[in-house]
Amino acid sequence: MTTIRILHVDDEPDIREVVELSLGLDPVFAIRGCGSGMEALAVAADWQPHFILLDVMMPEMDGPATLVKLRESPMTASIPVIFMTARAQAREVDRFRSLGAVGVIPKPFDSMTLAASVRSYVQPAHDPMDDLRAGFLLRVKRDAAALSQDRMALKDGNRLPDTLGRIKRIAHGLSGAGGIYGFGEISDAAATLEDAAIAELADSSPGDETDRALDSLLFHAGNCTNSGGNMARSRHQA
Repeated sequence: MTTIRILHVDDEPDIREVVELSLGLDPVFAIRGCGSGMEALAVAADWQPHFILLDVMMPEMDGPATLVKLRESPMTASIPVIFMTARAQAREVDRFRSLGAVGVIPKPFDSMTLAASVRSYVQPAHDPMDDLRAGFLLRVKRDAAALSQDRMALKDGNRLPDTLGRIKRIAHGLSGAGGIYGFGEISDAAATLEDAAIAELADSSPGDETDRALDSLLFHAGNCTNSGGNMARSRHQA
């Protein structure tokens, strides 16, 4: 089980205690409390929480001012912040989001559902594109298996039009779909292979160009399927 570190910042000790008990109902959360914005800056830099629950109304340094300071430090700039406030009207919520908060939890909160509320920010909604990318990776794996057989045939001297035509069709399909799902390397390698196969079928290109392009596509296909497409997802989300 992956532990999610939550830093809670509130100047009221009673509220910090209730929040700690409430979030403690979810075993995935590890909670630390701070009584001021200044203390939170030091603890956040040292502990590196995954999320910060930040009270809005605090003396000396309020929640928005604390958020500004968090964003100024490279150690804490990327930590998501959720404001907790009694001022949860639509206009205020929009203002807090404009400051960089990922969300707002109204006060008073229900101690029995607070953990679920925090979870709703920790676990974003499922991206349907992830399912489509996973399906594409399965297709890449099947196509790579077929192309590997064709590569063996080419090595054995079987450069018949049927073999080259099948290579061209598979490459054409991967070239068109790869870029859509964030797999640019596969798309580029497949386009190169398609061009090489077309040229060889027209007797205007030596076969070694097809061989090199096929080897390149198989290399990129293996990298993507072995990594589960993590790099592509990262580029898509950036």
